[in-house]
Amino acid sequence: MCRSYGAFAALALCAASLFPASSARAQNSDHALLSTFCAEANIRGATCTRARRYPNAAGRACNVKLTGERYAGRFLAPGNALLVVNYESECEAHVSDFGGVALFEQNGNAYRFKRFLPGAQGHDCVTLRGDKQQDMLVCTVGHMGQGILESAVARMVFANKAGKGIAISPDFLMQAEDSVSAYGSNVVLCGQGPTYFGLSNLAAGPRPDSVAIDAEYADDDTIRTACGKGFPKPDELFHDLAPGEAFVPPGYEKTKRFTIDVVTRKVAPSE
Repeated sequence: MCRSYGAFAALALCAASLFPASSARAQNSDHALLSTFCAEANIRGATCTRARRYPNAAGRACNVKLTGERYAGRFLAPGNALLVVNYESECEAHVSDFGGVALFEQNGNAYRFKRFLPGAQGHDCVTLRGDKQQDMLVCTVGHMGQGILESAVARMVFANKAGKGIAISPDFLMQAEDSVSAYGSNVVLCGQGPTYFGLSNLAAGPRPDSVAIDAEYADDDTIRTACGKGFPKPDELFHDLAPGEAFVPPGYEKTKRFTIDVVTRKVAPSE
């Protein structure tokens, strides 16, 4: 499983329903995008050394480095297509995973810069072609804090906020938590249903308006075993179990691919 995600305050892609980073990058050069918010003298390859209109800059020269992850679609209806480009910045802290999203509006072959959205980046995103009015962007997001890796599949919801412009927020469809780095083992609650530890390899699903994801998880049988006779304990544990908790050490989780219907929100094993 991939244990590295960007985050929100943070995978075989279907060419017909996704704008791959390489394809999108060829269609919109770094220089052309950077020039919409950066003086020519401050452009160095994929980086702007002093971005104009950077939020909460407080007089600092905030750099913005565009990454290869960029996704295009008609994410607001009505309106022109939007281009979502992940970026890194030394002005951003761990809480925003050291970057965010630079948002552009497409008008023909030209792009107009809309705004920076620190911490709003998704990864390995899939663009689902909805009706003629609006597309959907579904991404993996996550965050590592104190050894706990939270990951999720989320639909990125675009909305016009009065006086603030376009905002992006995650609508979580499936969530997971990996505590091995913090506790030495994952932990489950006895009597609770399936528990997801990690999510990876997001791709377009087998049906319209669906995505597929690999999940490491504890099913009902695994949880019953953990809460009954228990699994062998790892050599190092850093967590005192609370009543009703049990350990599922690395290697005892199960792996399966799941399909998520983005409209109904139903999660089921892939056929």
